[in-house]
Amino acid sequence: MDIDFLGAADCVTGSRHRVGIAGSRILLDCGLFQGFKVLRERNWAPPSQALREVDAIVLSHAHLDHSGWLPVLAKHGWRGPVYASPATCDLAQVLLLDSAHLQEEDARRANRYGYSSHAKALPLYTRADAQRALSLLKPLAPGKAQRIGGATLTLSPVGHLLGACAVHLQGQGESLLFSGDLGRDNDLLMPPPVPAQGADVVLVESTYGNRRHPVVDVAAELGAIVRDTIGRGGSVLMPSFAVGRAQALLLALQRLKAAGEIPQDLPIFLDSPMAIAATALYRRHARSLRIPARESRALMDGVRAVETAQQSMRLARLRYPSVIISASGMATGGRVLHHLKSMAPDPRHHLVFAGFQVGGSRGARIVGGESEVKIHGEYVPIRARVSQLEGFSGHADADGILAWLGSLPRAPRQAFVVHGEPDASDTLRLRIKDELGWHVRVPQHGERVNL
Repeated sequence: MDIDFLGAADCVTGSRHRVGIAGSRILLDCGLFQGFKVLRERNWAPPSQALREVDAIVLSHAHLDHSGWLPVLAKHGWRGPVYASPATCDLAQVLLLDSAHLQEEDARRANRYGYSSHAKALPLYTRADAQRALSLLKPLAPGKAQRIGGATLTLSPVGHLLGACAVHLQGQGESLLFSGDLGRDNDLLMPPPVPAQGADVVLVESTYGNRRHPVVDVAAELGAIVRDTIGRGGSVLMPSFAVGRAQALLLALQRLKAAGEIPQDLPIFLDSPMAIAATALYRRHARSLRIPARESRALMDGVRAVETAQQSMRLARLRYPSVIISASGMATGGRVLHHLKSMAPDPRHHLVFAGFQVGGSRGARIVGGESEVKIHGEYVPIRARVSQLEGFSGHADADGILAWLGSLPRAPRQAFVVHGEPDASDTLRLRIKDELGWHVRVPQHGERVNL
């Protein structure tokens, strides 16, 4: 067995791990790099030979840092199968087409207003590239075995996001387990991770590898923010991941209204076509959720879906208190940027970031206390109040990761800690070594390991 760590090996984004096992070459995830410019620039490098020659790709889940580079491979002619759970395939249809649309829009806007550093801004990929990538998807039900050459693939649910799974590969007497992104035991929407099969080699994520989630009633915290903000005539803007986080926020707001914690007639806007479509998918896959069917059906009750760009522009000029959920979750692009430009300079408003912010992202800079951020080529002052609600995170914390690893039926010969900032990854490495007694290390970007 050999592994090439081609992404998410020195950072928390761009998940790509090429595994050679039983004569097959398999790419685990095909994600976009996000955050710092030095990382985003990796997206523009043409696919290496190691990537062009993989026999198949397996997606752990649909988030763009795990799936969003598929259209680049398709653009360069790769046409192999892409295996993922049925729900992941459904969500990828929404995410990849939206990502391509945003890339095209950003390039067009940069060319129109001249704030690109290039003579002509080009999208990383187009909707046509995304459609080519989507045509390669092969749904694979969790627990069902799939042959890839001499290797056998199985998936097992891990919470985190609709359809998210750990990946297990075995063949010719050796095996590998990749955690993907692990969910929480007490997630609002998703069931806890299922214990996975044991393996000789384990790749485990470390997004929250150096942290424990705060023990707070996150819905009550959100309710207090909403009441305080509308009391001073302001609105709450929640930059949100359109898939997973937006649905959790809707659930929390519906429960707050039902309990009388926030006004029944408070306008709630969902300003993201992708989030609207994803919410419909969550309702379609309601059996995969941990909430009663009646709550999944009621996610959009009284919520105003903002479908068109014109509606979004009118919403950005809104003058009465409301709650606006808009993508993207780290304020890296999309419609939320127009709302930030409108609301961030006004101290009556409140900006609420629900979950992890990748270093270098606009969201991380705002949460970090910067007094202004650059949006569409101009600097926008941040005078609105800012909060980060980690209780909405869909990731397991360090204790949750250790508990999942400890549930495996046997210790691996070697474990690798991936998908984390350097401090998070190394902190988790030390805990795995000291508490589980495993051989474990943090690989470097571009490193090849022969086992």
